[in-house]
Amino acid sequence: MQNFWIYSYILITLWAVVTIIFYGSRPTKSIAWVLASIFLPFLGPLCYYFFGVNRKKFKFFRLRHSLKRQLYDGENREIIAVESTPFDHESGFKKLVQLIEKNSFLYASSGNKVTLLKDGEDTFEHIFSAIENAHHFVHMQYFILEQGQLFNRLCPLLKSKIEEGVEVRIIYDSFGSYKMRGKPKKQLQEIGVKIYPILPIRFGNLLYTLNYRNHRKIVIVDGKIGFTGGVNVTDKYITYDNPLGKWEDLHLMLKGPVVNSLHRIFIKDYFFASKEEGLLNKKYLPKPTEEGNSIVQIVSGGPDSPQSVIMQQYIAMMHLAEKSITIANPYFIPGIAFLEAMKIVALSGIKIKLIVPKKSDSLIAKYSMFSNFESLLSVGVEIYLRNEFSHSKVLIVDDSIASVGSGNFDYRSFEHNYETNALIYDEKLAQSIAKSLDKYCKPLAQLHFDSFKARPRYQKFLEGLAKFMSPLL
Repeated sequence: MQNFWIYSYILITLWAVVTIIFYGSRPTKSIAWVLASIFLPFLGPLCYYFFGVNRKKFKFFRLRHSLKRQLYDGENREIIAVESTPFDHESGFKKLVQLIEKNSFLYASSGNKVTLLKDGEDTFEHIFSAIENAHHFVHMQYFILEQGQLFNRLCPLLKSKIEEGVEVRIIYDSFGSYKMRGKPKKQLQEIGVKIYPILPIRFGNLLYTLNYRNHRKIVIVDGKIGFTGGVNVTDKYITYDNPLGKWEDLHLMLKGPVVNSLHRIFIKDYFFASKEEGLLNKKYLPKPTEEGNSIVQIVSGGPDSPQSVIMQQYIAMMHLAEKSITIANPYFIPGIAFLEAMKIVALSGIKIKLIVPKKSDSLIAKYSMFSNFESLLSVGVEIYLRNEFSHSKVLIVDDSIASVGSGNFDYRSFEHNYETNALIYDEKLAQSIAKSLDKYCKPLAQLHFDSFKARPRYQKFLEGLAKFMSPLL
């Protein structure tokens, strides 16, 4: 019996190592998986099988998911091009605008009104108000949709709108919203909501869906009002009754031509979740009207994208900087390429401020994030720790352009998740967002190189362990 387990361990470990060598996407990540497979008998290869296999290189993933989504873009690109209202981008942002156009097939448009929503309570008051005034349809998409006070407010509101003849469609990530199975989902279905999970976790498709999640947060009302950002439907944003206290986050309310770009992302995801066709028409994509003076461009990336869209967006923004960069993120674990780009910018004389929460909902993520701080501090990056748990994903360049959305600065958002950011080419709004973050950049909250370098050895050890796992997060 002992020989059986020894031979099994050898065969399974060899399979894992050979597969990693053939299909590994990044050397550091591959090394981490090889070591995990060797030193964690059975558990290491099992984790690699579910979370590490680069299924984008396998035929069945391309045929069953990725290729279909790419074909969808190709078939509908003409509609996108005809109905968009691109602005004249003969400016300093031209390269960034064109990068997003080629990566996401979404144009920057002028004539938009952007309202900055600074926390969960503010966000949901605006969302509920927009739904109350809906006349035709309400479309919602969330990574986390769970029961609680917000859910209990949402259900009767949607029921009343459906009784008025308003169409309601909801899609949710089956992993992030795993509690929606059963009674909560049935509750929404019974009032007339068309609700579907995205990438459902089932036995037949487990291998090519478990590690690819839909992390987007989108609400569209009548094709005229759109919401996107980092806020999920969970009471963590409105109550202090959890270990981290009330979560802080930034969200956006959009009006104008950019709403159609945001809506196309929902329509595409909804089609693949429900197989319902017919949403790419004037009823759901009405002719855009100008509502304000802001230029906005939606960024859409995912595992089906040929490029690492979110990572390229962030790096391209940093290289535009002439004076300053501000980054706020709860999971700052971006990998070697981004860190090196960040150091180059800092050593070039650009002031960089990194704002992260002192507390985290993941100890591995926290220590992995802290493992990068010493090298960043050594090149002059200013790092500030917030007492509140901030879930915001923000990048501001020269207080002139800002990105707000769902994309974190980590491997998962860069490679594995479907994400959506809003790029705002508006100096006034960028300054407003920067000002809202400046209050956390106080001397007492700042880390300093000498004192941080002298941190306890056990903390450095924990950071080293977590850094070892960072490519797998």
